[in-house]
Amino acid sequence: MAAEKILELKGVYKDFDGVSVVEDFNLYVKKGEFVTFLGPSGCGKTTTLRMIAGFEMPTKGEILLNGKDISSIPPHKRPINTVFQRYALFPHLDVYDNVAFGLKLKKINSGKVNKKGEPILRHLTKQEIDKKVNDALKKVDLEEFEYRDIDTLSGGQQQRVAIARAIVNEPEILLLDEPLGALDLKMRKDMQLELKEMHKKLGITFIYVTHDQEEALTLSDTIVVMNDGCIQQIGTPKDIYDEPVNAFVADFIGESNIYSGTIIDDNHVHFLYHKFECVDKFPKNEKVDVVVRPEDVEIMEKDEGILNAKIVSKIFKGVHYEYILMVGKMELMVQDTTSYDVDTEVGIYVKPFNIQIMNKEFKSNQYIGYLDKYNNLILDSGKLECDITQLLKGSHVDEEGYLVGPDGKIYDLTDADVKVEVGLGDIDIEDGEEGEIVGEIISMVYLGDHYRVIVRTEEEEDFVLDTIYTWNEEDRVSVHIAKEKIKLTLTKEIKEYEKA
Repeated sequence: MAAEKILELKGVYKDFDGVSVVEDFNLYVKKGEFVTFLGPSGCGKTTTLRMIAGFEMPTKGEILLNGKDISSIPPHKRPINTVFQRYALFPHLDVYDNVAFGLKLKKINSGKVNKKGEPILRHLTKQEIDKKVNDALKKVDLEEFEYRDIDTLSGGQQQRVAIARAIVNEPEILLLDEPLGALDLKMRKDMQLELKEMHKKLGITFIYVTHDQEEALTLSDTIVVMNDGCIQQIGTPKDIYDEPVNAFVADFIGESNIYSGTIIDDNHVHFLYHKFECVDKFPKNEKVDVVVRPEDVEIMEKDEGILNAKIVSKIFKGVHYEYILMVGKMELMVQDTTSYDVDTEVGIYVKPFNIQIMNKEFKSNQYIGYLDKYNNLILDSGKLECDITQLLKGSHVDEEGYLVGPDGKIYDLTDADVKVEVGLGDIDIEDGEEGEIVGEIISMVYLGDHYRVIVRTEEEEDFVLDTIYTWNEEDRVSVHIAKEKIKLTLTKEIKEYEKA
């Protein structure tokens, strides 16, 4: 029997001061499931968790718990508890009193009513509190720690106290906001296994937030990959790793080789200067992104594989070697347990089902702008030179700046709306804020021999470009587009602008 749906988010949006941080978020969570929100800093995952908890209100959309909309219900009235990265334990209280704190404030129905027929509430008795606290501590393996001071506990023990305090009220859902973030690497790995076991033991629904891919793959039943406030992919850890839906997911989850490719026919794709057999079906001549995981590349003797490559880098990683191979000007990362010398020429082979093909997320930049009276393109509050003669074949611009058609008709294109298209390779960026259009780099993905970079302006316009140069996320840059690289199309018929 399928697990029942306990939580559902329908069309949830969240804006702060007019800036969208979560957009059209749709998700359902099954009872007892371990769901992880995974993504880079600033992607909206913690904001989404806070909306589920009730600490933030959605700008739009519904949050349903067991089919009931709880969007406007305050946090203390939701059967949901949260464990934060900073555990927020009371240092002046021992373990027992930290866990019991909420219980001492809690009131429950006494089973009696007053003269108005309203239920009379009462505090829990000491015996009831004792039982609940001891049960909670037992579940997190801290039953002998009741009277220990908080500052004498390790980070992992403090985390378990925080979880005990969260589960003592018997919530239906436990929210965990990067709870392992304050721990060292070894303790994080140990606590990952403990959390997994704890989830099985408790049997309640966990919703977990992290930016750590390994953590998400280790813990989760379902992973929700987020970027820029939007869901990129929902699936099991295996699905997310083996079948990423786009280059962002492939790049964010584990190590990946990502390339631009072209579909040759039903069973072949061209990338790395070579035709590879594949199993994914795409239209012929379709431009695609191709992902090959480093562990899926087999190294063999020169001339025995699909193509040859040269080893240019070698790092021992403990259980395998990590190699960088050059295929022409393209880099290929490979993980292999056999030791090869740097500068060795080798053959490589990739099985067809290990070549993942995805629709290109970006093929060109497309915008809506308008022309000023000097025939400049106004785009994102910036002013760019452009060629308006492309809007009418055989036309030219006269001395007064009007467009003149081949038949002598004159057109005034002041304030005319235009569709704008710019190729990914036709945008340049430079450091600083001296250009007409200025923004911040929000994403970088390496594609074998170049980077796919996204620059976002203050007006929330994105400029996507391919560059061979290395930048850093959060760099402030100026965007430059050459006049001849800007393709324009009028949104209305040219006759609408004919000068009387």
